[in-house]
Amino acid sequence: MRILIVGGGVLGTLHAWQAVEHGHEVLQIEREPEARGASVRNFGLVWVGGRAAGLELATAVRARRLWERIGERAPALGFRPNGSLTVVRADAELAVAREVVAGPDAAERGFKLLDAHETRALNPALRGEFAGALYCERDGVVEPRTAQPALREVLEASGRYRWLPGREVRNLTANGVIDDHGERHEGDVMMFCTGAWLGGLVREIAGELPVRRVRLQMAQTEPLGEALPTSVADGDSFRYYPAYRGAALDALNERQPQGETATRNAMQLLMVQRRDGSLTIGDTHEYEQPFSFDVTEDPYEHLSEVASKLLGRPLPRIRRRWAGVYAQAIDSAAIVHRERLCHNAFLVTGPGGRGMTCSPAIAEDTAEELGW
Repeated sequence: MRILIVGGGVLGTLHAWQAVEHGHEVLQIEREPEARGASVRNFGLVWVGGRAAGLELATAVRARRLWERIGERAPALGFRPNGSLTVVRADAELAVAREVVAGPDAAERGFKLLDAHETRALNPALRGEFAGALYCERDGVVEPRTAQPALREVLEASGRYRWLPGREVRNLTANGVIDDHGERHEGDVMMFCTGAWLGGLVREIAGELPVRRVRLQMAQTEPLGEALPTSVADGDSFRYYPAYRGAALDALNERQPQGETATRNAMQLLMVQRRDGSLTIGDTHEYEQPFSFDVTEDPYEHLSEVASKLLGRPLPRIRRRWAGVYAQAIDSAAIVHRERLCHNAFLVTGPGGRGMTCSPAIAEDTAEELGW
């Protein structure tokens, strides 16, 4: 078959990967010269530990295995099985870590509770004061700014893939699409993986979707000057991932609520080292539209303060700041919103904050559903 994929982000590119793997020809169309949305404005985390028990966790574990295999074929993807440490500083945070380590799926997640000495032994860059950390050995990381080009390089070597950037799809026909240059592109199957772009043709075809948009702020620092062997989170991240829900989290929220800045911006600290030694830090969550167009400073001051306390020294100077918007299915139990637009066209969007983690498995599920 000939598969047309609309959208150049990670979800669209992994659907292209699946189609080529199954022997099909693929044309991938992107309205920008290069992907510029949530697929590049993220941490690159392959985040298994925080996923909800059941289908979401199983999807993340499967995606983690797929990322590792894909990374062997696409070294520029920068896949690293580096694990993560959620560093805890207060007794109430430590209680959450203890509760999840005692949970029934702790082994599947690769959880282990470390004391302060064990935490520093695993990640010597953490020289601050803390009680310990929740270690998740299953977590990994890819390089978001180079992931899509790295995947496309392998796809292009197959001889069955073509990348067509700078074209916005304006119309869906019975056997293809028409772009804003007036060119027709024919295909047996059309996949719309348009991320947070839910207006225009997508709204015309699908109407209002059960998907919301979420805005975040992040930053990248100068190089740290030493290795940060694992990804790092702070105890506030317990509040934003379903894996940690329980009596201990309820007690944490009651006894140790977030500060004003963190509450107002729905914040957690996530910190990942890039291959050049710099650190990606974040993030915030904004749910009410219309979104602010400003990148505000208070969240960055908070992130710098928390990160510096864990590192035991000042955070390197921030050299880039950005905001991003991702699409999230309103049904929290849904891994992604997938629907048939017509007999041969499909829409896949709304993975939320798990898009980079779960995209390989989401694309694999699509391939199985469509019988590729």
